[in-house]
Amino acid sequence: MSVLVRVPGPRTEAPVQVQQHGLPLATSTWDHRELQALQDVIASGQFTMGAHVRAFEQAFAETFGARHAVMVNSGSSANLLMVAAAVLDDRIDLNPGDEVLVTAVSWATTYYPLTQYGLRPVLVDVDPHTLNIDIEAARARCTDRTKGIMAVNLLGNPNRFDELQRLAAEEGLVVLEDNCESMGATFADRSAGTFGLMGTFSTFFSHHISTMEGGVVVTDDEHLAHMLLSLRSHGWTRNLPEGSPLRPAGSKGFHDLFQFVLPGYNVRPLEMSGAVGLHQLEKLPAMVATRRANADAFRELMSRVPGVRIQQEVGESSWFGFSCVLVDHLAGRRDDVVAALAEVGVQTRPVVAGNFARNPVVRHLNADTSGSLVHADEVHDNGFYLGNHHYFVGEALERVAHVLDSFR
Repeated sequence: MSVLVRVPGPRTEAPVQVQQHGLPLATSTWDHRELQALQDVIASGQFTMGAHVRAFEQAFAETFGARHAVMVNSGSSANLLMVAAAVLDDRIDLNPGDEVLVTAVSWATTYYPLTQYGLRPVLVDVDPHTLNIDIEAARARCTDRTKGIMAVNLLGNPNRFDELQRLAAEEGLVVLEDNCESMGATFADRSAGTFGLMGTFSTFFSHHISTMEGGVVVTDDEHLAHMLLSLRSHGWTRNLPEGSPLRPAGSKGFHDLFQFVLPGYNVRPLEMSGAVGLHQLEKLPAMVATRRANADAFRELMSRVPGVRIQQEVGESSWFGFSCVLVDHLAGRRDDVVAALAEVGVQTRPVVAGNFARNPVVRHLNADTSGSLVHADEVHDNGFYLGNHHYFVGEALERVAHVLDSFR
């Protein structure tokens, strides 16, 4: 079982370490290598998906210990293809009308693909400490219509997959994993994103590695991998391996050019993204190590600041960012706190989308929001998050702690 940081290839090298003013939400992890990769693609004249994307997919699968990786143009598209493949695969008991358990605190495109494929998201409260789905609350929401669980690893933090997989086994649930915020995290020496039937990753600018825009679906199931390849490119057979069971009999040569077998999309990545991604993967172990060092500093500082609850690590988090939920004397004072942080150059944003049940778009979704979401509400009303980076930000975190402590 592979662990993320064992990346094949030359000795890893961190990006140029440039201390930023204040604490921004996101910064670039690129240096001359990524810029040269772009120039090499431009010089080749091959801009659409090609050899660099294939090489990135192979390296990605090897890095995270998965058999197959399929790159797409965003993490949101990765979620879309993952859900599409699960519903369209006749071997999987997940069909329109079925219910899928999902945390109430996540990004919009965790939920949209579920409803777009006729599934009903059942929003479940979060554990107030880990900010991931509350396993006991999820168990209580299971009915005879519950067929799946979308496991979201929030802000770098893996789920308690021993407990989650036990629930899935007891209830016969299909596990899909949204790991778009948690590249590099591990639980029990296994990479987050590989616990479900399929798992998704994002390579957007502000995430652990950046290919400008981009996403990846991983799976150990070859049939699903072939479905993902077809769904990525219009639902056709052209890019499928020889002998794929998705190819109709006699499908080859001229007759294979425009033959469609699945209701697919065009969510292919650019060749530039694959080329850049290869260099980013080489840097990933060093970047995650620095993020974890920042987290150690953050936890030490915040242990002395009252009125703030921070995220409790499960397994080994890759610390996408640092969440803060204001409690006790700071509860209800978020506007004042984030304004004071902004004055010292610290950027903030909500914890993902807060309680998604309170977003107006929910009226367009066939979602069940009837359960208690008290902790998701607490995140929605009193939570915010700070950026983490591939360079050490200890001085900026001291500023954060000083501001928060001044509200005694």
